[in-house]
Amino acid sequence: METKKQNYTVPIIMMILLFGMIAFVTNLAAPMGVVLKAQFGVNNFQGMMGNAMNFIAYAIMGIPGGILLQKIGYKKTALIAVVIGFVGIGIQYLSGHTGQGSAFTIYLLGALVAGFSMTLLNTVVNPMLNTLGGEGKKGNQLLQVGSSFNSVLATFTPAFVGILIGEATKAQITDIFPIMYIAMGVFALVFFVLLAVKIPEPSIEFAKEPLKNLMAGAMKFRHFVFGAIAIFVYVGVEVGTPGTLYLWLTDTSVGMGAEIVGSLVATYWLLMMIGRLVGASIGSKVSSKTMLTVTSFVGLILVLLAIILKPEIMVNMPVFKTAGSSLSFGFAEVPINAMLLVLVGLCTSIMWGGIFNLAVEGLGKYVAAASGIFMTLVVGGGLLPLAQNAVADAAGFQPSYWVPLIGLAYLLFYALIGSKVTKRADSAEVKA
Repeated sequence: METKKQNYTVPIIMMILLFGMIAFVTNLAAPMGVVLKAQFGVNNFQGMMGNAMNFIAYAIMGIPGGILLQKIGYKKTALIAVVIGFVGIGIQYLSGHTGQGSAFTIYLLGALVAGFSMTLLNTVVNPMLNTLGGEGKKGNQLLQVGSSFNSVLATFTPAFVGILIGEATKAQITDIFPIMYIAMGVFALVFFVLLAVKIPEPSIEFAKEPLKNLMAGAMKFRHFVFGAIAIFVYVGVEVGTPGTLYLWLTDTSVGMGAEIVGSLVATYWLLMMIGRLVGASIGSKVSSKTMLTVTSFVGLILVLLAIILKPEIMVNMPVFKTAGSSLSFGFAEVPINAMLLVLVGLCTSIMWGGIFNLAVEGLGKYVAAASGIFMTLVVGGGLLPLAQNAVADAAGFQPSYWVPLIGLAYLLFYALIGSKVTKRADSAEVKA
């Protein structure tokens, strides 16, 4: 008797939803800086603290998350991640109902807890989608669908935040409640569905050597060490460029409406999605080194021009406009610096994959440990934007972009020099 093939449509949909939630929750953190500045009167550094807490979670949970995965499996780890995500958003929601004296601290705690969830989800979602698709081409197709949905929500979130905020100087945490309701509702739905359905577990290969030995082994490869630093720098540039732009343009010195600024920042993430699609289409023909070299150089030029040019120079950019509860597409006059920084999204779009490919080349058995180190160093997405906004408080928003500029210069160095493989795990030292 022929065994009936199990239908995994429902858990596949849940995994794709979680793929999107990673972007939805993560991309909420930086625009929330506008709310924190308005409600608590904090400076730009403190306004970016919610984003920092979200990414600091990666440094805390990155490696323990991998250990948890090996001990209890993917489904249970996913369920734990979903519960933690619900609690994290719930704590942020509570911050809107507490006294002004404690609300800021409670919000930051919620951002940290939500970050723990995002770390675990990043560890789980990719292999689970691949397995549910039966691996091979179908599994890869599902990963592309999940990645696309992730990019769509990355684009949608800052625009939605801008619409909800309206006038930036009067923004309150309670204005963002609709987003929090959506997030908690999705987490609750996914939890009960995953709990009820039976799904296959991706295979987990247990390393024969202790993890600390494998991590120490990975750190002996020069090109990997430079690559690990590059991941830290890259995520900081990717997050800090649009995040600080949101704070800059909604600042009283510029005074643009939050809905327009949200649309501009959303365009940055939209360009990242377009860049990824282009990168995927040419990836088999163009090397990671070439792609990283070109994008880091172009990004460096764009940021340099944004620092040099006067913000009084205005240009027209396509944006989403609001009329009541409806959205329309049109053009808005924005500083040329904003346009240049939004275009950086095209450059940052393919950098993660390029850096990862260059960094793990020749690592052999150390690749899994190297991936754990990479996940931990995603913390750069919290720390570098903090540094950038400390500069913004001290010297102004334009000078603050020297931080991502230096980061892009390092990425160019890595592409040209730092990524050179001088030895491999399975061979003798490679001669220059």
